[in-house]
Amino acid sequence: MSPKEQPHRFDPNLHDRDELSRANAELRRSNSDMDQFAYVASHDLQEPLRMITGYLQLLQRRYQGRLDAEAEEFIQFAVDGAARMKELIEDLLRFARTRIERTSFCIVSADLIFQNALANLGAAIEESHAEITSGPLPSICADPGLLTQVFQNLLANSIKFRKDLRPTIHVSAARDGDQWIFAIRDNGIGIKPQYAERVFQLFERLHGSEQYPGTGVGLAISKKIVERHQGRIWFSSTPGEGSTFYFSIPVDAT
Repeated sequence: MSPKEQPHRFDPNLHDRDELSRANAELRRSNSDMDQFAYVASHDLQEPLRMITGYLQLLQRRYQGRLDAEAEEFIQFAVDGAARMKELIEDLLRFARTRIERTSFCIVSADLIFQNALANLGAAIEESHAEITSGPLPSICADPGLLTQVFQNLLANSIKFRKDLRPTIHVSAARDGDQWIFAIRDNGIGIKPQYAERVFQLFERLHGSEQYPGTGVGLAISKKIVERHQGRIWFSSTPGEGSTFYFSIPVDAT
């Protein structure tokens, strides 16, 4: 039998590769649909929540002192709950926007990004009397707006999770092969090593909201942003002594 007359042979490896390719494509479409849904849902929830919050606050102002203590306590619970829901929705919107917005990479000074983050955190820095310093920071290829969020989230956590003393935070960068490794070191409460993965999950909190406010979204957003820059994020910590968060950015990111 000539080569042209050879019967077609089924290649199971090729079949498996095709199935895997189709599954990956379907997963990407599914993730994209979920990101769009989270964005639209969180955006559309803002308006009814504004109305609920507005009427609760009106009820609180109009009937303050005219109701018994238990009724006023119930109203306060509702107002506080609406405020927490508003914060959750806004953070969910931020998270969804981070995943679906296009990145705009350019060569930018990491020191400029760091300074922008400091400006955004001006009130928190003043209130906590935080001392924030930095070493030389390189120019990198990054999306300036997104990377500002990373610096801002990590610095804000260092300020928030502090002990009963002045927060001291130092930002540095060092080249390791084809990566820039950024480090944010603080003297805060620290993190137990068993929480190494949990802290980067969406809405993951290690402390009660009464002790440390927030929704547990900042590190999840930072992780997604760093991954979009082809980097990774991690930390080292000693409970009671402080933490150092690291993230990498490729030297030649595109």
